[in-house]
Amino acid sequence: MTEIQSESLPTRLPEAHTTWWRAPFVASGFGLPVLAMEYAAVRDHDGMGQYGGMICTAVALYALAWVLPHRLSLRTPRILAAGAALLVTLFPVGLLVLLGAMVSA
Repeated sequence: MTEIQSESLPTRLPEAHTTWWRAPFVASGFGLPVLAMEYAAVRDHDGMGQYGGMICTAVALYALAWVLPHRLSLRTPRILAAGAALLVTLFPVGLLVLLGAMVSA
């Protein structure tokens, strides 16, 4: 094959990931209602303050999990972004539950 012929060959596109939507969907299904509740509670008490950064970080991680390209090679970053968003969302609720358990004991 000459150089001209090898340059004209089409390049192969990366393999599409057929179930790319599962990790962001599960994380969003559990986390977004909790995040909306936290946002409403924070807005009722004189603005966002320091807690606003946590809410913005969680929203950014949910968005990142959804907008990553649908390639198989980006499966791990998508799962990590969705998991981190869920962790950041549920961390304050988990602390409140732990505090309630400690006080009631």
